[in-house]
Amino acid sequence: MDDTRKVIRIGIGIILLLAAIAGVYYFVTREPGKSVEEKPLPVSSPPATESTAPAASLEALSLPSLELDKSDDILRRLAQDISSHPGLSMWMKTRELIRRFVAAVDNIANGISPKAQIDFFAPKGDFKAVKRDGGIAAVLASYDRYNPVADVFISLDARAAARLYNALKPLLQQAYKELGYPDADFHDTLTQAVAELLATPVVEGRVLLEKKVASYAYVDEMLEGLSQAQKQFLRMGPDNVQIIQTKLRELAVACGIPEYRLPKARIYAPE
Repeated sequence: MDDTRKVIRIGIGIILLLAAIAGVYYFVTREPGKSVEEKPLPVSSPPATESTAPAASLEALSLPSLELDKSDDILRRLAQDISSHPGLSMWMKTRELIRRFVAAVDNIANGISPKAQIDFFAPKGDFKAVKRDGGIAAVLASYDRYNPVADVFISLDARAAARLYNALKPLLQQAYKELGYPDADFHDTLTQAVAELLATPVVEGRVLLEKKVASYAYVDEMLEGLSQAQKQFLRMGPDNVQIIQTKLRELAVACGIPEYRLPKARIYAPE
């Protein structure tokens, strides 16, 4: 695959998030080792409405016979049924959509950063940190750089995304086989990737950083011990993490991932 090609996310709702979230890689925050209290995050399960119906009960989406190498154009057209947000169209201007998505999902499922697949997702502006109370903390405005991502994601129609996901399963499976998994089920890997992101805590309170050579690290050992994918998710800021996790859970259930396989939301509250 040509490394000079720009990367993009596929227009499937759940695909969009998984690729996009992990693409946030400009700063790594950390907080000092303090005693902490973990408490459940009050996120209600989405109601059993048409938009959150299990994938198996959705009307099948009829697609023409598609070849993996020629699937980009039709995916761009079908993505318009998922969201009318202009940001989505911007994300879908590159080639190899399905292959890029599958590789990104596989990385996230293994806790690895998929930035090689989604470097197009770099936010505008620079990450900024300030000295505070004897430490370094992120400037809260740095989180706002990712607000456009959350806006696009919450605009996704779960039912339309699920129908498209089901229709594209053969091509997704083909791309996953090409990646080196001839006998594995891509849906299982997608489930693992979703769980990896939903297991990321929403951090409540100040997050302190430690300057490294070319980046920052979390001072808090628990946060620094998270996977690469989870730490990159945290870089979007607690508000965006919570918003995206809520929508991701809705999309996952719509795409046929059982609720019992998804981690419960939680807040990580330093004392």
